[in-house]
Amino acid sequence: MEKNQAHKVKSADRVLDIFELFTGGTDSYNLSEIAKKLEMPPSSTYLILQNMLNRGYLEVDKSGKQFRIGYKLFTIRNRYIQNTSLTGEFYQIADKITEDLNETVSLSVRSGNQLLYLGEKISSQALRFTPNQSDVFPLHATASGKILLADYSEVELHTLYPEDKLEQVTSKTISSLKELKLELEKVRTLGVGYNLGETVLGVHCVAGAVLDAANQTVASISISVPEVRITDEIWDKVHVWIKRACEELGRKVYR
Repeated sequence: MEKNQAHKVKSADRVLDIFELFTGGTDSYNLSEIAKKLEMPPSSTYLILQNMLNRGYLEVDKSGKQFRIGYKLFTIRNRYIQNTSLTGEFYQIADKITEDLNETVSLSVRSGNQLLYLGEKISSQALRFTPNQSDVFPLHATASGKILLADYSEVELHTLYPEDKLEQVTSKTISSLKELKLELEKVRTLGVGYNLGETVLGVHCVAGAVLDAANQTVASISISVPEVRITDEIWDKVHVWIKRACEELGRKVYR
């Protein structure tokens, strides 16, 4: 009985060790790297990783060899974040935006090289963009993702995107790291990020940065509008609201 309990505790410790390994700044590891870094036998490491993979706590890349944090942790994290001031304050601001524009407003953060939605206020119009909490999209294909990447150095970008070719979500998605770097220069100059049909054809999006007390980007607010409804007046209003909403959320939560 005591032996079984000791075994269970040891297994739990190893699972937690694997989770904590991903807090070190590297987004993915292979089996050998995990076993070596945590000084665990490869055979038992493999079994633990497969169990975590099957339960959704880890996922693998296209090669099937690189492990990274899975959707289940983000689902749990989202439940927790819903009760924090960040999302609470966001919804108060989003209510004002949708009352004026009646377009979809989203709050998102980075998860590896993916964009994770934490909250959204959906337009009541029949034609609308409707992201769901825990949805993920490639950072380079989204307006908010470009905002979150804008502060990255050349080295950090190459670490996140080791290959020049990037995943295309639509025919308009940026397809190379070279193109992405040029786009990020525009984001730094303009202070906003754009997505012109790169995630969903026919939907345009503008995003801005939510800054903490150290002026570091911690999240992004975006407004999505179907292309058929865009006028000069609407587009101007979207930009005004993005600036106002990001400043207000950053001030209320982090200042």
